[in-house]
Amino acid sequence: MEAMAQPIPRTADEVFNDFKGRRAGLIKALTTDVQKFYQLCDPEKENLCLYGLPNEGWEVNLPVEEVPPELPEPALGINFARDGMQEKDWLSLVAVHSDSWLLSVAFYFGARFGFGKSERKRLFQMINDLPTVFEVVSGAVKNPKDQAEVLNNSTKSKSSGKMQSRPSESVSKGLKMTPPPNDEEDSGEEEDDEQGTALCGACGDNYATDEFWICCDICERWFHGKCVKITPAKAEHIKQYKCPTCSTKRARLQV
Repeated sequence: MEAMAQPIPRTADEVFNDFKGRRAGLIKALTTDVQKFYQLCDPEKENLCLYGLPNEGWEVNLPVEEVPPELPEPALGINFARDGMQEKDWLSLVAVHSDSWLLSVAFYFGARFGFGKSERKRLFQMINDLPTVFEVVSGAVKNPKDQAEVLNNSTKSKSSGKMQSRPSESVSKGLKMTPPPNDEEDSGEEEDDEQGTALCGACGDNYATDEFWICCDICERWFHGKCVKITPAKAEHIKQYKCPTCSTKRARLQV
């Protein structure tokens, strides 16, 4: 397969880049190239798989013959279900299996090259900051072609607690805070303890790993996105976020 001609990723950063390339290819197959993909998945053919390639390409092909395969295999026989369900539902199903395959490939490399706990954790955090293929295909989020670029391979600045920015922006918004780990054995324990005490400036509740948070650029307090009515997609277009309190103060000063 073409994918196997690519250099084998051996570090967390390399595996994440491999993940992003394969993910971009899968999203392309299921969105912009969907008509071509649909036609290739002829139910009259043998078991077919959708492969995302590290170079942001994709292909529909037969499963590899060697046992066990060099890499985890995508879902087999996606073409058999093509005409048995609504196209939108079929594409969503393929997207879900594609997400599972992407994770299995990434952590296969992690296991193969002996990633430690901290490397596996960082790899998952970088992956988790990206919308899933299913979320893109189902319309839950816009095509995040540029969103992957905001991710970097280091932790947040200890002084500000914000994600590092895109090269062309001062501060990147619309990203989840990295979940503060509870394991005392992790390095950077002091930093994580500081993050773990974060409270929402609106409702006062503690930080939750499954919720979107945004930081005010004026007072540097963190808020639940739902409390200030800011979604991840909306935050992507905000160059400088001002919380309701700071916005009100600014309006009074102008008056």
